[in-house]
Amino acid sequence: MNLNFFPILDQLPYLLGGAWISLQLAVLAFAFGMVIAMICTSILRYGPKLAGKFINAYVVFATNTPQLVQIYFLFFALPEVGILLSPFTAVLIGATFNAGAYLCEIQRAGFDSVRRMEIEAAEVLGFSRVQIIRYVILPHVIKVMFRPLSNQFIVMTLGTSMASMFGVEELTGRTYNLSSQTYLSVESFSVAAVIYIVITIVATFALAIMGRFLFRARTGVF
Repeated sequence: MNLNFFPILDQLPYLLGGAWISLQLAVLAFAFGMVIAMICTSILRYGPKLAGKFINAYVVFATNTPQLVQIYFLFFALPEVGILLSPFTAVLIGATFNAGAYLCEIQRAGFDSVRRMEIEAAEVLGFSRVQIIRYVILPHVIKVMFRPLSNQFIVMTLGTSMASMFGVEELTGRTYNLSSQTYLSVESFSVAAVIYIVITIVATFALAIMGRFLFRARTGVF
């Protein structure tokens, strides 16, 4: 096999630009998904039962249908009722919708891991409800949730590759473009794979450092 990487490496800035779009999608979808997850988790724990059933239905639907199908619906079905979304917006909303459900499950598991006796002990010591959340629940929950949240972010970053199917020129999309122009598919996707690996390794270490120093949470990297 004769491989020629030089034409692909000459276009490295073009691919890195796509990687930057991939990261933007992942970060925004993760941030908005966290907001949705916090609202859903709060309703599940403290809201009315009927609202909790709607939240559970959302989680079941979002986690049991492919993210690609959810984005497909937003991109192709909404224009039928007069709602037009740009490819980037459709992918972002779809990724956020999907992420919110998974992050809600992670947060729910984190809160469920708090032992009742710890809360009762704080109540015996005279802690207020706010103090119990601040000093007992949150420190425990953050440590439990940080690792699965970090893993979810990595999964979401790699999942942005499906955005190329809707015309978003993120890393995979630009790799397709480069491959079709140069007819060097193996070389193009090999370079893209290396970029994805670098992104995930850097993100993993950055999240591990943040978790270690901000929340004293171990992620397995350190």
